[in-house]
Order: sequence, then structure tokens, then C-alpha cells
Amino acid sequence: MATFVDRVTLHLTAGNGGNGCVSVRREKFKPLAGPDGGNGGDGGDIVLVADPQVTTLLGYHRSPHRSSKNGQPGMGDMRSGVSGETLELPVPIGTVVHDEDGEVLADMTEPGMRVVVAPGGQGGLGNAALATTKRKAPGFALLGTPGWTGDVSLELKTIADVALVGFPSAGKSSLIAAISAAKPKIADYPFTTLTPNLGVVESGEVRFTVADVPGLIEGASEGKGLGLEFLRHVERCEALLHVIDCATLDPGRDPLSDLDVILGELERYPVPEGQTPLLERPQLVALNKVDVPEAAELADFVTAELEERGYRVFPISTASRKGLRELTFALAEVVEQARADRPAAPEQERIVLRPKAVNEKPFTVRAEGGEEHRFYRVRGDKPERWVTQTDFTNEEAIGYLADRLAKLGVEDGLFKAGAVAGSTVVIGGDGGMVFDWEPTLTSTAELITSARGTDARVGGSSRPTRNERREEYFERMDAKAAARAELERERVSGLWADDDRDDQD
Repeated sequence: MATFVDRVTLHLTAGNGGNGCVSVRREKFKPLAGPDGGNGGDGGDIVLVADPQVTTLLGYHRSPHRSSKNGQPGMGDMRSGVSGETLELPVPIGTVVHDEDGEVLADMTEPGMRVVVAPGGQGGLGNAALATTKRKAPGFALLGTPGWTGDVSLELKTIADVALVGFPSAGKSSLIAAISAAKPKIADYPFTTLTPNLGVVESGEVRFTVADVPGLIEGASEGKGLGLEFLRHVERCEALLHVIDCATLDPGRDPLSDLDVILGELERYPVPEGQTPLLERPQLVALNKVDVPEAAELADFVTAELEERGYRVFPISTASRKGLRELTFALAEVVEQARADRPAAPEQERIVLRPKAVNEKPFTVRAEGGEEHRFYRVRGDKPERWVTQTDFTNEEAIGYLADRLAKLGVEDGLFKAGAVAGSTVVIGGDGGMVFDWEPTLTSTAELITSARGTDARVGGSSRPTRNERREEYFERMDAKAAARAELERERVSGLWADDDRDDQD
């Protein structure tokens, strides 16, 4: 079972916003005292937090699906719904966050750094918030918008000062255990180290961290062995320490050839843009296992040639602790120099708030589908959000949407794009809301006096008024009287006879 994970994909679902409430206050002697529907609560966000106490992404590997709470709907008596709680996901320092397209969203390099990766939905307004001096009793409320849903990728890149690189079983884990308090797993078989190990080393007044990277083999930069999976942990190190096994019994291997193979793999590994290539960073060489007589002779033999190449060479033994003090002081010197040469952190740019341009349109209208199946697509944050917030089972809510779109200038945009009455209009992307556009829907909803929840422009309702019903009743009575009079004239003129009346005569 995996105990260390440095890459994982999270499937996130932020909370949905709660719906607004439609309610009318009822008091003694005031059965309709005005709207009092509350707003819906906002959905909970999902936030990544850089936590120094977290060292692996294993928890998210086992349960990658995470979701935050939904906002509660609004209630009467001006009671707003409770917003969903923010879901905080702790990640190790050094985690890089990517979106579905591979773009970097955030680099979590500082403790306590917070990034909202999945914003929650917005709560809908209740009818109390929608009331105006002209629309005093709205019979509708806005719906809550859905929260963000999607995937983000997390990639952990260990932040350390020195990286230990070398072949499997070269003694890297033993070295980090000898110079720090770390306790990695140590065994006498290759690929014992399956996960990077971190250790803190104190040498004099300098404290630095050392990362034990799993063993590299030839072809690691192309995916062979475990090297490719963990070479990313070398990217952020200030210096490299080549740990070479001088007591290996494998045929065809010697300290110089081992070093050449490792250098080739480091050279072929691409580092992110803006970072120093791996081979241009300070490098030291540790010839390990010199407590073995044959290894000590081999170390003496190759030291001169390595120094000619420009490396500082340290014969060491993790078993007898020979040379470890000199090595740690040399590493501290390199780290201290690298920190001094590191460019100062750039001054944070001031946040400048600028108003939107006057001529910047909040939407676009584009004709699509060709000549035969032409339709007009409207895209924009406001129109798409308004459509999502509209309850299409309520005529008044549809009329309110039409008013908002007209005030925004959508109708003018459709006219300019060539739309005519009856044209198909789609607001949003694929799966957006489809309308048959009728330009007669103008911004006059404030002047409409129809019943709450209805809109004469949308529903075509022709409910007669009291005067209309009275006139209809009188017209029906007059028509019945006229029909009786006509029958009486026909009877008197002899066109027909009443049989019952003839029998009585």
C-alpha cells in the first residue's frame, strides 16, 4: 500500500447557493403587510491551505472527491439562509496546483498560504430584497447559483537546500540518518527508498534541510526506474550532493561511470522556465563506504580525477562516521553562499483598483449555425448568471429576467447582430438556455399591475376585471331578452303554435 503520494487529482464540488424565499408578512389587521422573504445563503468555498505539518498527499489519493456544504434557502420574516461552511484542505508546503488544462493556478511555497480553488455558489435574493417603489410585492425570488465543479491537480515538489542523488543502495538513506534526526528505512537491496526523506542538519550556526531522493538509474529522465517520479523534488534544491558507492560489486560499475550516468540524467531533465538547470548548481561528491579497505583504495584512486573536474570530494563512511563533519561543514558553506547569492524577493506590487471601462460591454452576441440553422448566442457573466437565477415556472420571474436583459442592452445587441422576431437565442455555452426571441418584451414590468406571480407579457393571461364581468353579464341578459321577444313575435304572427295553450282553449 502506498505511503507517499506526490501527485493527485482532486474532484471538487463547491456548495450551491440557497434559493431566495417568497413570503408576505401577515399581521393583525394587516393580512398583506408587505414582502418579507429572506435571501438564500452562499455555498461553501473549497480552499487549499499550505500546512507545515502535512508531508504527503496520501489522504487525497485515497479520497479524491471533496465537496463543501450548500447554502440554506431563505425563509419568511426576513430570515436569511445559513451560508455553507468553507472546506479547508491542508496540503504540504511546495505543492503546485494545476487546472484541467495544465496551467499553474498557485504555488504553495509559504506556510499558511490560502488559495480558493472552488468558489461556492451565490445565494438568491428573496422577494423582500427585490421590492421597489414600483414593484412593491414581488411574487418571485431568485434561485441560488451552483458552485464550481471540476478537477484540479496537485503536484508536490519538496523544498530542501541539498538533494542527495545517486544510484540505488549508494548509501543516501544511511547518510541522511547519520547527519540528521531522520529515520528512513534502510536495507541492503536496491530501491529501498521509495519516497523522498527530509532531514534537518545543523552545522555550526547554519541550519539546512537535506532531501534523500530515491535512487536514479540510466534512463531515469525517460521514465525508467523511480527517478523520473522524484526528480521533480530536486528542482528546488540549492545544491546537489552526489553520493557514490565505492564498494559496489556490480560488474561494469565504478565511481566515475556512476557519476557520468547521473550527470547525464540530470542534464536531460527539464526544469521549469526561470529556474537554474540542475548541472549549473553547486555540486559536491561524497565517496561512500570507505570503511571497506577496497573502497578506500578506490576512493583514493579517483579523488584526483574528480578534483580535476572541479568537484569538492569527501571520502565518507556512514558506518564509522568518517568524514561526516567535514562534509556537513562544506554543505553548510555552500548553502550559506547560495542563500547570500539568492536575489532579494521582489517588492510586492501594489494592488490598483481600476473601474471598468465605460465602453466595455458585459456581454457578446454572435450569430452561429450558418444560413439554414442560424441562431444567436449571448455570452457574458451577467446574462448567464441571471438565467441561472431565474425560476422559469414563474411568469413574473421571466418578465423580470426580460427587463434585466433589456436594460443591459441585450435586445439592442440582438438587433445589431441581425436577429428578428422569432429568432432562436441561446444564452450561455453548450447546454445554455434556448429562447424564441420576441422583441415586444420591453422594460415595462414596473408598470404592469397583474397579480403576483404573473406577467401579462409572458403568460398572455386575459382575466376579466369586475367591470368587464358586469358588462358581459348584462350583454348575456340582453341577448336572452331579445331572443324571448323574437319568439313571442313569431308566435303572434302564426309561425308556430303553443300546443299546451291550444289544449287549454
